[in-house]
Amino acid sequence: MFEAMEMAPPDAILGLTEAFKNDPNPEKISLSVGVYKDDTGTTPILECVKQAESRIIENENSKSYLGIDGLAEYGPLVRDLIFGEDIGGRAVTLQTPGGTGALRVSGDFLKHKVGASTIWLSNPTWANHGGVFNAAGLNTETYTYLNESRTGLDFQGLLDSISQIPGGDVICLHACCHNPTGVDPTAEQWEQVAALCNERGILPLVDFAYQGFGNGITEDAAALIPFRQGGKEFIVCSSFSKNFGLYGERIGALTVVSEDDNTAPVTLSHAKRAVRTNYSNPPKHGGAIVSTVLSDEQLRSQWESEVAQMRNRINDMRDKFVKAMQQRNAPVDFGFIQSQRGMFSFSGLNKEQVDTLRNDHSIYIVGSGRINVAGLTDENLERFCDCVMQVL
Repeated sequence: MFEAMEMAPPDAILGLTEAFKNDPNPEKISLSVGVYKDDTGTTPILECVKQAESRIIENENSKSYLGIDGLAEYGPLVRDLIFGEDIGGRAVTLQTPGGTGALRVSGDFLKHKVGASTIWLSNPTWANHGGVFNAAGLNTETYTYLNESRTGLDFQGLLDSISQIPGGDVICLHACCHNPTGVDPTAEQWEQVAALCNERGILPLVDFAYQGFGNGITEDAAALIPFRQGGKEFIVCSSFSKNFGLYGERIGALTVVSEDDNTAPVTLSHAKRAVRTNYSNPPKHGGAIVSTVLSDEQLRSQWESEVAQMRNRINDMRDKFVKAMQQRNAPVDFGFIQSQRGMFSFSGLNKEQVDTLRNDHSIYIVGSGRINVAGLTDENLERFCDCVMQVL
């Protein structure tokens, strides 16, 4: 049976990682995979995480299974973080294996429990969104997001697209640091998006993978405010891979918000069944780290400071790149990169230019021209800019 299969194509992003590892060039640069790196090119372990792990290991006395929805203290802490306040009994939260796990469980929940058939994704969106939701049995369609130059938001086009989405369908929105473009709506624009979704009976699913990497932990949650205040149903899939640096721990959360307190336990019961038939229950360690940090005033303060350091470094590299290209009299104005937020930016480089950077200069960028700004350092920036000038 296996012999009839043909080799599956490599993942568009993770395949670049493998190619990068095998590249013997000592000056190679990877700007593809969405992993934060400090100025030494290392993905660090946060100091608050190290302290939390020491406490966990010292006090841990069992490796028994967690419940289907995870640690009991985890859900309230996550909701307090993403909403900034207690929203009462309308919301329930499940601990999941990363943000991707939250997305997959939400897909199963929407398809098999809610009866949804189609989810709408921004054009472009994270490369794995379509695959995850298709695997759950949902059809995927796209809505307008970028302007014609692909450097900013086409907000009117976005509203026009949402106006055409049938009621009862689901729309996947990025709360902040849009992946792959780094282009986000303003708080005022989010209010219009939420109002239109409510008006048309569209269920919002908000992918919240980069809280704190945009403008701040509280500021980045602005997208959720109008949905919460609208009193309607919505879903939030959050991740702590980036803002806690817990990539390998696979820790995320699925939060389902109902219109009233009576409906919330029902949604939780069905979401838990979706988990049971998927991975049964979540891993413990990552959830314990997040819970320990968020529940301790000193560790929470330290975490917020470390997130700010990561955010500021990324924004600093944006500024340095733009200035370096200006100094080289680049034929393209890259100023738009300074207004984008998060780890990613659409650089404007086309596929031919991206291929040349990889083949001739050992610089690895996703084919769409998306770059991971966090992969730039003071050491590799000048070489990167020189090579970009050659392909422009």
